[in-house]
Amino acid sequence: MPRFAAVDIGTNSTRLLIADIARHGMADVERIEQVTGLGRGSTRSGRLAPESIERTARVLAGYGRRIGSADVTRARAVATAATRDAVNREEFLEAARQALGFRPDVISGEEEAELCFRGATARDGDPGRILVLDIGGGSTEIVTDQGGVSVNIGSIRLTERCLPTHPAAPGHLASARREAAHAMGTADPPRRSRAMATAGTWTSLAAMHLRLDTHDSREVEGATLGLADLERMVAWLGSLSLEEKEAIPSLDPRRAPIILGGAVVAETALRVLGLETITVTGYDILDGVCLALADSAN
Repeated sequence: MPRFAAVDIGTNSTRLLIADIARHGMADVERIEQVTGLGRGSTRSGRLAPESIERTARVLAGYGRRIGSADVTRARAVATAATRDAVNREEFLEAARQALGFRPDVISGEEEAELCFRGATARDGDPGRILVLDIGGGSTEIVTDQGGVSVNIGSIRLTERCLPTHPAAPGHLASARREAAHAMGTADPPRRSRAMATAGTWTSLAAMHLRLDTHDSREVEGATLGLADLERMVAWLGSLSLEEKEAIPSLDPRRAPIILGGAVVAETALRVLGLETITVTGYDILDGVCLALADSAN
């Protein structure tokens, strides 16, 4: 059975999927996520910090070894908002090439949206009725089967622009909501009967909403969040210190500094897009990359 590997180098996390793909479907061999914070601190400077590059490259070196020992047919790594916006992205890409064994592709926001949509909806029989929302650290993708947009706001960027303290000051929280609403103001996707949410912000919010004792994304597949749920979560997270957020069992402590920013983006997205509820999935851009690799191999 053909085996494919995808690496997603995001603003906040760096992830790997190795999957077997055949006509009857797709099966995970290995799916790993590590919070590396590649884009942290880059909102104002426009540069990826040396320590962030080094930290991410170490993780990529481990992924490269896993790919090399997994009898993979084809592999692709994609780098998103933090890398495409960084003035020193070539420095990072060279470090990533040496670590992985092949050079990542810096993809556009439009391609990112398309791959997110394909991955999130691959197991659904009617993707034409779905709108997908993917909140990353640096951008948010809003996409349907007719195409999508990449909005230049995410959990890290909103945190660094508007939410400098823990707990959040009321004025900072109000500013964050305005910033998120302004960024999303131009998005006008076609209306769909269902909305799906993908990536780490959403799976973390769902795990906290369900009061799980783990932050494993597989445990929240199919969970539903409503606008009122997200409003309560924003108020709750905004009231907590960083240490209190780090102690939440269902939240990866490495996401604690930026989870409020992600929650504000999520809340704002539902309000701006007129959505009452959204269904969370653990399938995402990694699945989309693997499926696209399988198509090109046929």
